[in-house]
Amino acid sequence: MKKIKILFADDHAIVRDGLRSLFKSDPGFEIVGEASDGAEAVKLVAKHNPDVAVLDISMPNVNGIEATSIIKARYPGTRVLILTIHENEEYIHELISAGADGYVLKNAQKKEIFDGVRAVANGAGYFSQGVSTTLVDSLVRNVRNKIPFQIAEESKLTERETEILRMIASGATSKEIGKKLHLKAATVKNYRTRMMKKLDIHDIVGLVKYAIQKSLIELSHE
Repeated sequence: MKKIKILFADDHAIVRDGLRSLFKSDPGFEIVGEASDGAEAVKLVAKHNPDVAVLDISMPNVNGIEATSIIKARYPGTRVLILTIHENEEYIHELISAGADGYVLKNAQKKEIFDGVRAVANGAGYFSQGVSTTLVDSLVRNVRNKIPFQIAEESKLTERETEILRMIASGATSKEIGKKLHLKAATVKNYRTRMMKKLDIHDIVGLVKYAIQKSLIELSHE
């Protein structure tokens, strides 16, 4: 099986040491670079062409948001996973706007970090449960405040697609959806890809916004 080439950037040496040990513990990953700031991360991406760049947000010289924007613009073949302590809504929105493919908190378990890297390496988005909750809460507020969100004209979804969309919008992972519906996670991802194509939506956040606008999920009125 092909190894996932990763590069990580964090301005704390002790964190880099931890990440090095973490990724070396799984033979499915190959570390091709380590950086102490965003500027160095961008240079290493150009040099090593990793599958995934794992970036912190708060770094000197060029921060994680700026580095993400540069990497996604110049090296679209590299996916970006944010690994940070920050659960701030503003940061999350800025990183999504910059092109981040995933967002995981540093207090996540080893399995969740690995799942995040594998997901984005395979072309999917990945957001920690806490981050997904923050995003949904924000979208709910936007809908209630009638902040517009433009999407293409609706293409009819099948009953199964609508069911999966509801579960995605509620924060369930492909694995969780597959377990409940007796489907493989890969099959769920295929459904998600087809829905995005039908609706001309390009990310998970867009699907959640669509589901809220179409009242496919129940909003809390607390």
